Amino acid sequence: MKNLKISFIVIVLLTFFIHVEKMEAASGQTYEVGANILHVREDPAGDARIIGLLNKGDKLTAFGEQYGWVQTYYGGSTAWVAKHHLIPTDSAVTTASSDQAATTKASESTTAGQITVTAPSVNIRSGPSLDHAVIAGSVQGETFHTISVSGDWVNIKLPNEDTGWIAAWLTSSQTNMASTSETATETGTTQVASASTEQVESSANSSLSGFNIVLDAGHGGKDPGAIGLSGIHEKDLVHQTTNTIAQVLRNYGATVIETRTSDYYSSLDERANLSNAYDTDAFISIHYNSFPIVSVQGINTFYYSDAGYQLGKHVHSNLSSTVPLTNRGLGQTGYKVLRNTDAPAILLELGFITNPYDLSVIQTADYQQTVAESIAQGLLNYFH
Repeated sequence: MKNLKISFIVIVLLTFFIHVEKMEAASGQTYEVGANILHVREDPAGDARIIGLLNKGDKLTAFGEQYGWVQTYYGGSTAWVAKHHLIPTDSAVTTASSDQAATTKASESTTAGQITVTAPSVNIRSGPSLDHAVIAGSVQGETFHTISVSGDWVNIKLPNEDTGWIAAWLTSSQTNMASTSETATETGTTQVASASTEQVESSANSSLSGFNIVLDAGHGGKDPGAIGLSGIHEKDLVHQTTNTIAQVLRNYGATVIETRTSDYYSSLDERANLSNAYDTDAFISIHYNSFPIVSVQGINTFYYSDAGYQLGKHVHSNLSSTVPLTNRGLGQTGYKVLRNTDAPAILLELGFITNPYDLSVIQTADYQQTVAESIAQGLLNYFH
């Protein structure tokens, strides 16, 4: 009996030390807030009570992580913030230090070049496709040294010396590679020439001027759409998001026609007829999803025709590479609003309002702005 008691105590102590070791291993990482305003919550959930606010540039130290939320201290108490709004402080790379590192290691590299992230936020993956796991994230303006290229993907060196893959179409330099690194890093000539050429091409292809885009904010009025956590209505989130998308597309020069501009009901036939009355170049219907099982989450893009597939391929590729939600893929379906619209048409499901994590992301202005910029970039790639 005595031996059993001793064994039990040893097991408890081992469990304790293992737990402490894991907590220490997960603690100590410092982050900088990337969103303009970040809610600090009592628990790791989008509907948890808000106990404070952080502003862009604020720093915090994490000592735990759970379900995409980071645990920290706020006002002397434990608190939680959404991790996708945080930037590891060791991820900042200055141009000077990057150039010095490139020169020092020129003889070790097989390529020379740099890329700069142009989208608001971008996923970095373990391999050169959307099917590979997300291993890190990046924000607009961050610069990386390139290692190699595979199709539309660039292998980059991360600040912690690991490597990852980033979508080339979300960067300012898509083919900034040299056959040898020494010439490029010693003189900088190859890099400057590539960058100049790409800036000219980018300015020629960075406008949506002359294109008519119909934005269809799903549901409205007597039709609330899906009902999410805390009784939130899909129609309200859709309206907010569509307003943001419309503004961004207009900033790119597009002529934007909206099927509804406030909270009123419009039938599916009326929406399609409005689009068909114009010389519409693309029809995009905006929605949020729901499901009885709370764990279901992520984004989808749907199309009906071959032309819709081509449009959907470009838009979904940009969305799934930039938003911090699960990629549920691109699929064909016979939704009436897609069947009855003459223009290339797609329907976007931008997350589940019945999933706590998705909803916490969806409701932020940062997410809606990222969605808008991603759609604009997808349209640019489609048209040009």
